[in-house]
Amino acid sequence: MTRRTLLGACLLSFSALPAAFGLQKNPPPGQSQPQPAQQAPSEDDQNPPEEDESVAPEKFVLDPLESERNVKVGNFYMHKGTPSGYRAALHRYERATKFNPGNVEAFYKIGEVEEKLKNKDAARAAFEKVIQIAPDSKQARDAKKKLGSKS
Repeated sequence: MTRRTLLGACLLSFSALPAAFGLQKNPPPGQSQPQPAQQAPSEDDQNPPEEDESVAPEKFVLDPLESERNVKVGNFYMHKGTPSGYRAALHRYERATKFNPGNVEAFYKIGEVEEKLKNKDAARAAFEKVIQIAPDSKQARDAKKKLGSKS
């Protein structure tokens, strides 16, 4: 091959590159440039995922062991006997009920903490939940006594 044909082949291939990658700006007269197909937005596009996982809402899956662990930590805070300890215990007991919505002990403890924090309506609701979940349990009998003394 001569230099001239080699140079011509190179120039020809470089001139075809923009068209190959869709970078051609002006189509030849009489031809329109093909438009990319437009897709309907999917459900994922409408609701983008959280960019920062730390601000995404926490998902609770049934986990009785995690529920029991939160009750034990709540008991630790409850025994401190201070308002800040009661609030910390309340938070832990509420987390326990999210990991196991049938945890009677956690709901009973919520009722006790709400009593200590002087939230009578919240305490009543927690004790009623205990009775609803396990009407024949020891906690339900104790909750009925506490509800009877509040009437």
